[in-house]
Amino acid sequence: MLSRLVAERATGALLRDSGTLYLVDGQVVHAESPAAPGIDVLLTVSGRLRPEGWQWAVDQAGARGAVGRFLVDSGQVTGGELELCHLGALFDAAFFTLSPGSGPTRFRYGVAHWIGPVRPVPACSVAREAARRRELLFRLWPHPEVDTAPVVAAPGLGGAPVTARQRALLALADGVRTPQDIARLLGRPAFHTLVDVRRLAACGAVETPLAGVPQHAMPAPPVALALASTEAESVADVALLRRLRDGLEATL
Repeated sequence: MLSRLVAERATGALLRDSGTLYLVDGQVVHAESPAAPGIDVLLTVSGRLRPEGWQWAVDQAGARGAVGRFLVDSGQVTGGELELCHLGALFDAAFFTLSPGSGPTRFRYGVAHWIGPVRPVPACSVAREAARRRELLFRLWPHPEVDTAPVVAAPGLGGAPVTARQRALLALADGVRTPQDIARLLGRPAFHTLVDVRRLAACGAVETPLAGVPQHAMPAPPVALALASTEAESVADVALLRRLRDGLEATL
């Protein structure tokens, strides 16, 4: 359906159980998913934008679909900051929206999102990035159960070294919060949180709910495989950052 909508340069909302893609002239202009923090969370929890500033923008410009433009015109964020955060939120939500087995797909013509125009992204780029992210997660730790289960830190963290970023995640791992819950509390994209969770599970610092067997009782993958996965992600992340940079430069 997405290919057909691109071919006909459709404008509207592509709805699935896992999220929504918003199209304008066949290009993706925004995405939302219950599994991913929205652009409001990414901006406000990080401290870049005050919550009342966000609400002011929604109140003033939401009805006319120009919240993004209002944030920039009112001096609350720069155009570059908005674009980077918006692209991060778009790719994050699209990853979940385009996931396999997300239920029926339907399209509502003419529906627009209240964030308004920021920077459109070719649908093929969005789909390709979603596929790359699925492949990356599988390489890191091929047990998708950890993506939706409550995060449980292994006793003694399995003796594995963790980064400061991962320690912040583990501090919120109370055995009740899922990776998506933790992403919202930290103001981070959900996919980035899944990467950390899978890495922690791979090194034994987080339990994997696989057939009732705790991760700390399972053998860790070979070090060479873990290093190869990390290197592959680093290369892919650099490529994505370069694409974002090129997009920003094109608008300056």
